[in-house]
Amino acid sequence: MKKLLHKRVLVVGTTADYIDWIRQASPGRCLFITDPAVRHAATEKRPEKHEEILVPLNDPAVVRAALDRHLERHHIRLSGITCYDCEHLWLTAELAGGLGLVYPGRKAVDNARDKYLSKQIWQAAGVDCPAVALVNAVEDAQSFLAGLPHGIVLKPVAGSGSELVFQCRQPQEVAVAFSVVQEELKTRTADPLFRSGRPDLMLAEEMIPGPEYSCDFIMGSDTARIIRVTKKIKPRHLPFGTTAGYVLVANPAAHLDMDMLRQTMYRAAGALGIHSGICMADFILARDRGESRAPVLIEMTPRPGGDCLPHLLKQAGNLDIISLALDVAVAAAEGKIPILNGSLAFTPMVAMKILADRGGTLKNIDLSGLNGDKRIREIYLSKQPGHKVVMPPHDYDSRVLGHITFLPDNPAYPETLSKLISLRVKVEMDQ
Repeated sequence: MKKLLHKRVLVVGTTADYIDWIRQASPGRCLFITDPAVRHAATEKRPEKHEEILVPLNDPAVVRAALDRHLERHHIRLSGITCYDCEHLWLTAELAGGLGLVYPGRKAVDNARDKYLSKQIWQAAGVDCPAVALVNAVEDAQSFLAGLPHGIVLKPVAGSGSELVFQCRQPQEVAVAFSVVQEELKTRTADPLFRSGRPDLMLAEEMIPGPEYSCDFIMGSDTARIIRVTKKIKPRHLPFGTTAGYVLVANPAAHLDMDMLRQTMYRAAGALGIHSGICMADFILARDRGESRAPVLIEMTPRPGGDCLPHLLKQAGNLDIISLALDVAVAAAEGKIPILNGSLAFTPMVAMKILADRGGTLKNIDLSGLNGDKRIREIYLSKQPGHKVVMPPHDYDSRVLGHITFLPDNPAYPETLSKLISLRVKVEMDQ
């Protein structure tokens, strides 16, 4: 008698907290491919043996062999594939191609992850984005700076978020930033997040003044469906590019031309070769770039936004973006766009990160100053006492200790309120 096959969505290379989230929200729905180091360090409950494959993720052939053995042993048929982490998008594309699953191809992933190539593609497609130049010497960046009124941003060709991102307005600032990026990249040669396949050292990008936003959208056959829009909180006292939190834009049409945003995302994703799935994009509303509400695209990647955004969306609209990515993966295989699992009528909430202000060992996080504050909807601590904090530019993740989600009583000044609340959180460190 033929064994009944169990349908599962393949989740490639995600973190233990995401695995735990998915197992609670959608029990028995997924098969996880996890690096053994991630599972070894995890404090979350370990999945059952049939739910998870532990294998190093640096060799697609080894991963595929382990996957084939597991599928046969446990009588599993894959109904879709997804990834939540930029460093494993390449592996996901390779696996999807070999398995015949719907997912952006390796070329599309390469286009998105290469911050120089993506902007060259967008410029050719008529999508507004910053001017860029490849940089292999200080003089390259200084020459590029000379023609730009607002300065430049130096960053790796690959990478993610604010890591090793520096704003430069003067030639001497360029020299300092170039040296830091050059030296720090030498320590990250084994990190797949910074692997670009390009010999060039780094990228210089035109600085675009204006508020920065991010969004998630689902790529359809003829349109992009915007799922959420958030404004980034970027305090001046923190290193340039650091996102300290997010303001959920409950009525984005009041701030943005939504038709233009949808068209921009659809055209930009299609130009990269992304024709289905869920994507995240960063963009700026430029102050001096013609149409004031036109988005200037900074970055796009075929995964949902991470950080504290899933928690924020869950609190503000009961929208589970992590589970939605699974729905999108299955629907894409069927040529459909899924029904949302929550509401897009979001409550205008804010998520602010709890950040260590110096390196050392975490001793305690004192939250007693927040007692009785009815605006707070969630406090999430991702790190426990004993956690080692290393500060930028050597490490950009270890200083993030958790986040606080709250409903502002005055929606006009969410950044100021975020700062005031953060002052009531006492992070105690040992040297």
